[in-house]
Amino acid sequence: MRIQYEGLALPVSKRLIDALIDLIKPVKEPMAEFVTVNFRDPKYSAEHGGYHPVEIMITGRSGRYDLCYITDFCYAGIGDYAELVKALDFEFIAGTFQDISGYYPIEVAREIYPIWEDNFLTYWLEMSVFDIEVTS
Repeated sequence: MRIQYEGLALPVSKRLIDALIDLIKPVKEPMAEFVTVNFRDPKYSAEHGGYHPVEIMITGRSGRYDLCYITDFCYAGIGDYAELVKALDFEFIAGTFQDISGYYPIEVAREIYPIWEDNFLTYWLEMSVFDIEVTS
């Protein structure tokens, strides 16, 4: 299994790609057209916080997968009015980056992306805070 990450607008690490391959490969052979991976902290809530849910989508074609997007969600609002919204959205195919304040060209995220990715990998691989679901 191969996930294309070289030449992307953001510095996606081999560590992230290798971890995704290790997670997906046993579940999604033969190649699926789309694979979505959801990472959820079962304790995360608007009232108590926790680790943000993350969704990663890849698309399969021509013997390889391409990274479509990585979205980090958070609660916005208070109490019964709190809802999950996109906190950070790295859209590789569309070439856009979104945060709570708006949409931008993806290159705007060159500084924040490596920090986000390092934190995410720590939560996932070292702290094991997420329940993970792989669907296609």
